[in-house]
Amino acid sequence: MRWTRKNRPSHRGPAVLTADGTDIDVEVHLMGHLQPIDGSYRWYDRITAHPAVAELHKSGHKDISIRLPGGEGTQARLAELDSWGNVRVTGSGRPPFPYP
Repeated sequence: MRWTRKNRPSHRGPAVLTADGTDIDVEVHLMGHLQPIDGSYRWYDRITAHPAVAELHKSGHKDISIRLPGGEGTQARLAELDSWGNVRVTGSGRPPFPYP
């Protein structure tokens, strides 16, 4: 199956971000794609503006875990903070959302 933006696996909704053993309830929009050159799966998108997540980013804390309801934690990294307070998140390998 060829994935398009409409049928690409994704998740929009609640998630739990974990950093240094502390859980933060967040809202996310995550999607990803298969890298054709190396065959890896890269996933990414945004964590909706949350003061605790913005503070993590500003303090230089980048390595986190994201867990969706009923799922297991997946390693990720905080990338840039946008003008609206949203934080970009990136990951590689199996994403936290259902993936065929």
